[in-house]
Amino acid sequence: MGLTGEELKMLREMNIAFRMMLALTVLTGLMYPDVVTGLAQWMYPVQADGSLIHNDGKVIGSALIGQSFERPEYFHPRPSAAKYDAGASLASNLGPTSQALFERVKADAAKFRAENPASAGPIPADAVTASASGLDPHISPANALAQAARVARARGVATAQIESLIRAHTENRSLGFLGEPRVNVLLLNLALDQGFPPSRQ
Repeated sequence: MGLTGEELKMLREMNIAFRMMLALTVLTGLMYPDVVTGLAQWMYPVQADGSLIHNDGKVIGSALIGQSFERPEYFHPRPSAAKYDAGASLASNLGPTSQALFERVKADAAKFRAENPASAGPIPADAVTASASGLDPHISPANALAQAARVARARGVATAQIESLIRAHTENRSLGFLGEPRVNVLLLNLALDQGFPPSRQ
């Protein structure tokens, strides 16, 4: 018993749909990503590979992802609700009236004062507030300068030398008007180790 006209029409339409799916899979699933990746690798090789930072031939991090630094001879990043875990990027979602947020900021402010007793001015906001992603690799120049005396003391150098290093590593606003001046903590700490090696490792 042969196929009816409707069945033959349906098979032809399924055949067309299957070939279209196969063509789009090859085009958008294989060819397009390969072309875009190749162009990115050619035009922006550092960014395409994740803006990785190398030291002595080893990858020590990314310029795009914050890391935890707690020793006194290093600049400390801003707080992180994600605990600097790149696989768990998140914010605390605590609102401005949250008592839990108030207590955390209060504790972070007290910790900042204890770690940086030479900083008598107002505590920079980013020293006690986390970024939305929890992975912000930057701090404000004010935050870095507030930590300069501690870092200088721990490394046995003049505070002015550390402040000069901060200014040299301060990134200006993108395109001259986007964002705020900022300092990449990992890059600054790497420059510290290269320019002013700590007395203990």
